[in-house]
Amino acid sequence: MLELSNVSFAYNHDPILKSINFSLAQGQHLSVIGASGCGKTTLLEVIYGLLSYEGVVSWGDRKITKPEDKLVPGEPFIKYLSQSFDLYPFHKVSENVGKHLKLMPMDEKQDRIQELLEMVEMEDFADIQTKYLSGGQQQRVAIVQALAQEPELLLLDEPFSHIDQYRRNNLRRNIFNYLKEKNITCIVATHDPTEVLSFSDDAIVMKEGEIIAHETPTHLYYNPANKYVANLFGEVSEVEANVIWPQLNSDKKVLLYPHDLYVTERATLSATVVKSYFCGKDYLVEARYNGKKLFFNNPEALEGNKEVNLAADYDKLKGRLEK
Repeated sequence: MLELSNVSFAYNHDPILKSINFSLAQGQHLSVIGASGCGKTTLLEVIYGLLSYEGVVSWGDRKITKPEDKLVPGEPFIKYLSQSFDLYPFHKVSENVGKHLKLMPMDEKQDRIQELLEMVEMEDFADIQTKYLSGGQQQRVAIVQALAQEPELLLLDEPFSHIDQYRRNNLRRNIFNYLKEKNITCIVATHDPTEVLSFSDDAIVMKEGEIIAHETPTHLYYNPANKYVANLFGEVSEVEANVIWPQLNSDKKVLLYPHDLYVTERATLSATVVKSYFCGKDYLVEARYNGKKLFFNNPEALEGNKEVNLAADYDKLKGRLEK
């Protein structure tokens, strides 16, 4: 089990992490989300042992060693995939992966390299020097390089950010299913809602170096504590609840995702269409209400300046009312 107790880190007396506390069981997958600069990458570096910190970080009965206590920072049972990839540019793809398998017999080593490269659809590039690869291809090599020795704990910092969309979903399924199969604990720092919602057991939301929420992805999505949390999953609107549901004698507000609102003939919430954006199965419509932006889904594009009436299902959303 990974456990962090009162972990803090400051750079030039500027606090980056503030009293971080959480635990993660063996084999569980955790997403760390939050706006840029909230401390996600720093948290991973602290867990790996690259930064001096206050508090305690432990993996089972082993404490994570601080860099001043070790000749080479980092822990052998943890692998950390940073956004810099850490590849040898003049080495072949197979050599970059194989350098982490030095103690394996040659025939087993070659089979292992082949297995890993097939997982990320890079087997046809085994004999290519990594300097000739695209950013997305290099990232795929870096992912399996981190997996080569099957670490106990894997730390991933935006692991699919350079990979094209049509390949990304399949790769995520391959990688995260493999980690579950091997019971490898994983923490992913990400901005991508799909990685949080589809592949994580739990999620931590960070803001200005602090954890402001720690829940299952499902709970975070359907019951965001505030607009900051909801915005991490996409466009969100904040509306006075008694405008949508006049029966409520309350000045509370409700957070609404675009799919929560729908056009109807009669409603108390009227908005003016600004623009419609085609999203495939429907349109994301940007509108103005009470001087603020409002977003909702609609099966058809709506003309600009058109007045529309909007409604939302109270029974589905009452748990989301502003606390």
